[in-house]
Amino acid sequence: MQGFVNLNKPAGLTSHDCVARVRRLLRQKRVGHGGTLDPAATGVLPIAVGRATRLIQFLPGDKAYRAVVRFGVQTTTDDLEGEVIATHPADSLSLEQIEALLPQFLGDIEQIPPKYSAIQVDGKRLYDLARAGEAVEVPVRTVTVHRIEILGWYPGAFPELEVAIACGSGTYIRAIARDLGAAVGTGATLAKLIRTESSGFSLDDSLTLEDLEAQISDPTFQLLPPEQPLQSLPTVTLEPDAAKRWCQGQKLAADEASFPLEAPLRMVNEVGKFLGVGRLQQREDQIVLAPWVVLA
Repeated sequence: MQGFVNLNKPAGLTSHDCVARVRRLLRQKRVGHGGTLDPAATGVLPIAVGRATRLIQFLPGDKAYRAVVRFGVQTTTDDLEGEVIATHPADSLSLEQIEALLPQFLGDIEQIPPKYSAIQVDGKRLYDLARAGEAVEVPVRTVTVHRIEILGWYPGAFPELEVAIACGSGTYIRAIARDLGAAVGTGATLAKLIRTESSGFSLDDSLTLEDLEAQISDPTFQLLPPEQPLQSLPTVTLEPDAAKRWCQGQKLAADEASFPLEAPLRMVNEVGKFLGVGRLQQREDQIVLAPWVVLA
């Protein structure tokens, strides 16, 4: 059994909790996830099963979210899961003020991840250091935000902004909420987060844990094909003899470096069957097509 589950993660469970549930439901030991979601967040969580876990490293990084930002509230975790550390009624804040500042959150931006996050510093998770009360300098990272679209504005003492955000891998929506609040001078925190797209999977096609359990009871249940989220990779088609030798772990001579060296390539046979992931490598004075992950 190998392939993917496009899981709609519920609130209250960690990504690890979801992996454990899927492992029990499918009775498979090798299960992993791509792209961690915070416990309070819901939405798309790609789950790999069997040898497809080896493909997680090649999943596309772009993601999309629907988020609600609450102004006038600051918390220790930059979302409502944390302790409230400050409140400042922001009923005078206008949507026009926020719209004027949104462009500075687009493109390649520098971002300081939340103190309560899974990023490692000196081999330790930031959330472990924060819970232990240790002061640590959180490293600044460059992330990419492709689009921010305003979906709704809800005024009041603690007004809320609903947005759709498309971004690259490693972007913290909690940090965007926090920094937007700082930019308007009221403070803000993330009140709600739904991931609508991740690694080529969409919320519209996702399954809840209950859906998955019901489908597994049907003998016709099948995982999503391992190659489904890898459609964006360059494709190399091998003739029958070359495909057989490549699947046996042999390196094939390549005429030229038609793709960048060491970049993942989607390998298929002459009828389009997915074989695995390969890469071009330089071997002395020759370029070879080497296996990276063989699934066929």
